[in-house]
Amino acid sequence: MSRVARKFTISGLVQGVGFRYFAQRAAARHQVVGYVRNLPDGRVESLVEGSQRAVDSFREDFMTGPTYAEVVHLEEEVLDPEHRYSSFRIER
Repeated sequence: MSRVARKFTISGLVQGVGFRYFAQRAAARHQVVGYVRNLPDGRVESLVEGSQRAVDSFREDFMTGPTYAEVVHLEEEVLDPEHRYSSFRIER
């Protein structure tokens, strides 16, 4: 099974609403690895690697976000998998 990598950057009301923890649960559910972190400008960034299906499923959840989030825009960047992640973590 080939591995794909994507970097998602999401904007809107996405900090202070549990978005990183939501992303961590979504990553476990879809079995992707990588990270999620808050950016200084108020956006949230996540880099994920996994099967195409798993990454697509994570993207759908990430676009929705937790209950109190309000997602306005999602940027998606296609990357080459680096295979350097063995788990999914919240970066500070």
